[in-house]
Amino acid sequence: MKDSIDSLDFSHLAPAGYYIALRIGFAFPMEEVNALPPAWVAEYTRDGLMLHDPVMRWVYANDGSSRWSEFTIDDPRGVLGRAAEHGLCFGVAISHSDEDCDGQRSFGSFARNDREFKVEEIRLLETRLSALHASRLPPANLTQAELEALRMVKNGLLMKQIANELGVTEGAVKQRLKNAKLKLKAKTSTQAATLATGYGLI
Repeated sequence: MKDSIDSLDFSHLAPAGYYIALRIGFAFPMEEVNALPPAWVAEYTRDGLMLHDPVMRWVYANDGSSRWSEFTIDDPRGVLGRAAEHGLCFGVAISHSDEDCDGQRSFGSFARNDREFKVEEIRLLETRLSALHASRLPPANLTQAELEALRMVKNGLLMKQIANELGVTEGAVKQRLKNAKLKLKAKTSTQAATLATGYGLI
């Protein structure tokens, strides 16, 4: 059973706001929560600050944690100073990636307006982020036949079309999709195909 991000109450530890991205592959995270101040999100987006943000540069280059005040990364656009104007005065960046080379990483940026994060708070945030990352690990037991059926569902083919394309009975397709749904903990074949896509399996 995977925890939801909201259920872990990050707002208690990061009262000024936080951003969490889970299992980022080549482009987008499988899941994300942006609990940063809306005015900061608007300014950040409007001015295209992501590529200049020391936090983003740190989380993509490191595993572990670092307070923002400990960064040795240049900040020529003054991103952290601008963030402080929105109450994000003290922060910590946490990044976690798999040991293998699949390219997936999860990270979080957490902020307070009153003081630096304590060591025990950082450890707790690391533990929670690591648990979220691990809970989104894709299943490794899907067969090629199941993945092939899911790929066809993703492409909008109906059961009869999938069976004709694969040269098998509709019952065989139903069984493959049933197995895939079970392994992906999905309620429908469409949801299973969406999850498999998010995991980078198809």
